[in-house]
Amino acid sequence: MHCISDEQRRIRLGRRHRLAPSARTASPVSAADAVVALHATDAATVFLSTCARMSEAGVTAVERALYEDVSLVRQLSMRNTLFVVSQELAPYVYASNARAVAAKERRTFLKHLADDGHGLDEHWLADAEQQTLAALAAGGPVTGSELSASVAALRTRITVFPGKKYEGVQGVASRVIRILAAEGHIRRDRPRGSWTSSQFRWTISEPWPFEDPAQAQAELARRWLRSYGPATEADLKWWTGWGLGPVRKALAAVGAEEVRLDDGAPGWVLPDDLEPEPAMEPWAALLPALDPSAMGWADRGFHLPPGHRKALFDRSGNIGPTVWWDGEIVGGWAQRADGEPVWRPLSGIGRDAAAAIEAEASRLAQWVGRARITPRFRTPLERELTA
Repeated sequence: MHCISDEQRRIRLGRRHRLAPSARTASPVSAADAVVALHATDAATVFLSTCARMSEAGVTAVERALYEDVSLVRQLSMRNTLFVVSQELAPYVYASNARAVAAKERRTFLKHLADDGHGLDEHWLADAEQQTLAALAAGGPVTGSELSASVAALRTRITVFPGKKYEGVQGVASRVIRILAAEGHIRRDRPRGSWTSSQFRWTISEPWPFEDPAQAQAELARRWLRSYGPATEADLKWWTGWGLGPVRKALAAVGAEEVRLDDGAPGWVLPDDLEPEPAMEPWAALLPALDPSAMGWADRGFHLPPGHRKALFDRSGNIGPTVWWDGEIVGGWAQRADGEPVWRPLSGIGRDAAAAIEAEASRLAQWVGRARITPRFRTPLERELTA
């Protein structure tokens, strides 16, 4: 059986995730495809992750891909999380993950309507959706509050969890909009504020073309293995949110080859991906909270020393901003109130590493400009650095 070392995995990460300077790309789409999907829970993360992988970092190119070319699209998909994927990959992500998420969103909301006890049902919801789509078609990109102002049904309020100690009254607008977006009828357009804002406007979109779910899962697994392999079944199960059965079927469908990892665990690669890769130039990177290179595996031991976890993760398992040197997480960073990126190593690094990291911090400060970035999920080190 082939063995693939942790060192080889770090070399692959630097090249395939386009983090080494010689591997960077000019295209936001290529940057997204390099990691399959960009975490989009934080609006700023999409830009920070993309620009870390681009030879010429800048907000304009990413905004063009998201809102003009629409070559990058947001989808509520893996693990019920918002991601940004390329337009080409989007139908496969929808068929393999997002369609089930959308169906669950609809079922959950219909249950809330039934529990409310005021006769609101699937017919009411269908009518509210049609009114919402008609308003968007007539009025162009608008915010959720602007949409609610023009569609009376969206101003409806219902009682959720009646009779429970956590009973509450909620508006329906965000849920109706979320379902329409999850099903691909509408999409997020330019935000109301800057590129760091999550107050998106909404616009009409076309639902994705049909793809067979099993074939879509195989295609997603193939792309994921190309970017993240070698990896274990547990890694793919965690990243996709699938059960073990679909994971094994997808691995079989792409002809994945079993290999041995440094810790003795079995890993999987594509059948044409067994050969070692040459080393790259040493590289440094400042990656944002929830960046795919830090979140792509269930077991991150090959690039994350165990002693760093307490400082870099919040209590829910979300990783904060990280500092990388040659394929390994060596510290964290934050942005101070005056805009200065500040970083701290959590393990010993040499003079060359410190100089390269400082150069990346200067590069980041230059393209970020006056924007101020606060991760949605605060971690101990990030809080300390911004204090």
